[in-house]
Amino acid sequence: MSEGLFSIEGKTALVTGGTRGVGEMIARGFVEAGARVYISSRKTDAGEETAAELSKLGTCVFVPANLSTEDGCRQLATEIGAMEPRLDILVNNAGANWGAPLSQWDDAAWDRVLDLNLKGVFHLTRYCLPMLEAAGTPDDPARVINIGSIDGLHTPRMETYSYGASKAAVHQLTRHLAWRLAPRVTVNAVAPGPFESKMMAATLREFGESIVASAALKRLGRPDDMAGVAIFLASRAGSYLTGAVIPVDGGIATLA
Repeated sequence: MSEGLFSIEGKTALVTGGTRGVGEMIARGFVEAGARVYISSRKTDAGEETAAELSKLGTCVFVPANLSTEDGCRQLATEIGAMEPRLDILVNNAGANWGAPLSQWDDAAWDRVLDLNLKGVFHLTRYCLPMLEAAGTPDDPARVINIGSIDGLHTPRMETYSYGASKAAVHQLTRHLAWRLAPRVTVNAVAPGPFESKMMAATLREFGESIVASAALKRLGRPDDMAGVAIFLASRAGSYLTGAVIPVDGGIATLA
């Protein structure tokens, strides 16, 4: 009964922002698990470098994209659709952060985060939907995995107002889309806590020791922690789960 329960071998996945941080952790885990993985990023050099590295482990293809615009989302979906008639897994990970004192916030500071973190998730999912529905069945749905944050579950310590708000909105969008896209597509969110990444670097420099101390498990997240939950959601083991927001944070959000 358990044979192949956590297998994603042979599936096709798109991981946005897959060149570094959480996205690279998930992309690497998928490649190692036998999936055919496409990664996207605005930075061509970083994308090609990551794809070349992951291609040593399996199949990984880089497609450049700017997902902060609707046209960029449409273009990426079109390029993937030209190569793949079906898409089993979409990981909406591409994101941005911004922090500044309250007095310095303006519309531009909000737009640069919300356009990518929230609107990009919505538009890319919408444009990839035909490929997802072609891959999914009620017994084995296609999967959308949105990357939220524990900053959308509890109050952030830093003045990153748009980031926390965008991630809380991603969690709600996840629940909304889960109802709309069932039963051929499941939609779940992962809310990462502290993982070592470029986006988290400043926070960890300033608050690293206290963050670790506040976690029930007393450590930062590791790449396998992130890859593991994504593989679970993408595999048969996660086929009856939709509309969920899963904190992967060592217990921080639970205790906050």
